[in-house]
Amino acid sequence: MPNAYVSGVRPLRGLGLLLVPSVFSWPRIFSVTCPPWQPTVRYPPPGIATLWERGEADVPEALAAVLGRSRARLLAELDQPASTQDLAARLGLSEAGANKHLTALRRAGLCTAHRTGRYVLYARSAVAEALLTGSPGG
Repeated sequence: MPNAYVSGVRPLRGLGLLLVPSVFSWPRIFSVTCPPWQPTVRYPPPGIATLWERGEADVPEALAAVLGRSRARLLAELDQPASTQDLAARLGLSEAGANKHLTALRRAGLCTAHRTGRYVLYARSAVAEALLTGSPGG
C-alpha cells in the first residue's frame, strides 16, 4: 500500500491559502495546490463525531409533572414537525407508545397533525409553545 502521507513545500505565488472545514474529509486532510485553482486545504472540523447527534430538548420540570415526562419530552422535541416514527426513535419509545401520547396531546390542543404522503407530521401548537417557554398568551 502506498504511503498516505505526502510532505513538501508548495509556493502560494501570492494567492493566499483557503482553509475549508469539511465533514467529508474526515479523518484526513486534503490539499490542492495545482493551478488554476486557489491553494486550498480541506480539513475535518473539531467536534465532527457529534455533528449529527441531537441533544435532549429541555423540558420544564413543572410541565413534566403535569403532563408526564414522555409527553413533555414529545412536546419539547416538536420544535420542527416530525413523524411518530422519528419521535419514537429519538426518545426511545415504541411507535405505539409515541402514537398514544401524540394522540392525547393532539386532543388536548397541544399539537397538530398533518398528513404528508404516507406520514403524519406533528407540530406544537401555540398553546404548547407558551407552556414550554413560560410566556403568557398563545
